Amino acid sequence: MALKRRHLLQGAAATLTFGVWRAQAAEVVDVRLWPAADYSRLTIESVHPLRFAQQFVADPPRLAVDLLGLQLQPALREVVGKLKPEDPNIAAIRVGQFTPDTVRLVLDLKVPMAPQIFTLQPIAPYQNRLVFDLYPLQPPDPLEQLIAQRLRELESAVAGAPAADPLGDFIAQRQPTAPTTPRTDRLIVVALDPGHGGEDPGAIGPGGTREKTIVLRIAQKLRDRINASRVNGNPMRAFMTRDADYFVPLHKRVQKAQRVKADLMISIHADAFYTPRPAGASIYALSTGGASSTMARWMAKKENDADLVGGVNVASLDSAVQRAVLDMTTTRQIHDSLRLGQAMLGELDDVGKLHKPHVEQAGFAVLKAPDIPSVLVETGFISNPTEERQLRNNAYQDQLADALMRGITRYFALNPPLARERQL
Repeated sequence: MALKRRHLLQGAAATLTFGVWRAQAAEVVDVRLWPAADYSRLTIESVHPLRFAQQFVADPPRLAVDLLGLQLQPALREVVGKLKPEDPNIAAIRVGQFTPDTVRLVLDLKVPMAPQIFTLQPIAPYQNRLVFDLYPLQPPDPLEQLIAQRLRELESAVAGAPAADPLGDFIAQRQPTAPTTPRTDRLIVVALDPGHGGEDPGAIGPGGTREKTIVLRIAQKLRDRINASRVNGNPMRAFMTRDADYFVPLHKRVQKAQRVKADLMISIHADAFYTPRPAGASIYALSTGGASSTMARWMAKKENDADLVGGVNVASLDSAVQRAVLDMTTTRQIHDSLRLGQAMLGELDDVGKLHKPHVEQAGFAVLKAPDIPSVLVETGFISNPTEERQLRNNAYQDQLADALMRGITRYFALNPPLARERQL
């Protein structure tokens, strides 16, 4: 009788334990969808790690994922309504209770894909995350994005009005049949890198302002100014490492700038600190040694941690390749970056307060393109209530964009870009 009672108790305990595990695992906090031309990301956030099994069908392309030990919940149902028709990669999402203990999620895809599914441990504002990254087998080329941008501009131009096409000349130089007649125009390409995005909101001000939103607006304003400008008679073109609300890993930002052979790279951010007192804009260049100040060291660590918050699939990275990209630095690049930073800092001084009157240096990962002068601009402290209000103001954003544009022009006036090779 005692033995039978013990077996019953053990069975009840096992059932209770399994039931508790199911209850814990079943709590889905949120489901988020981030569409972009580069890739589309679906994130399922839960209190406890989710178990899953996946199956990818190539024709027609679709991804089926079984979430094990889970009951269908409102947060999972809502993902269907979050899908937008203009999502470049996902055509439809279906979700349902496949078995009593399994929820099946099916993503119908618009183009052939190389899906990556991985988990992220809790960090910053997030709990456990299950991430679906859907990469097109034929990813968009950064130069093609510049071409598409130019075509959109031509379509919106006044009918019949003559339109110069410096980007068309730039593209033609890449073609084997391009004329060999020397050209007088040299297209200057400036890579603009709005920090954070997608899963990574960046700093959040006391009023709820998100850094990723503010810096994208400023970058878009600066893009428009660059595209309408010429330097030393040469036309300019801006390239955005992200033009919408999605996450781009730090090394990808560098690679994008290199793919379009950018003459400059400007990463745009908004500072934050533990207290609301610090204020003023700052500009940072790369340092191969130690940081120029304690603040610079702290800031570099905060910005370099963006990959952890945004969510990088570590298993997909070739560590040797990434070290090669991000560890190469040149004295010339740093020298030119300091010159660019000082030119821009002088113009920002006319707009508002400066946090430091000189360019600071630290080991920012996003500045490590060995062949491109690169600076990181902190437009102000979003953690300071006064500066948070300024950064949200459209007129103030215009002033910042104007100042950065003047700094770029000032830099090129003293440091003309080198002649570009014919084959780009």
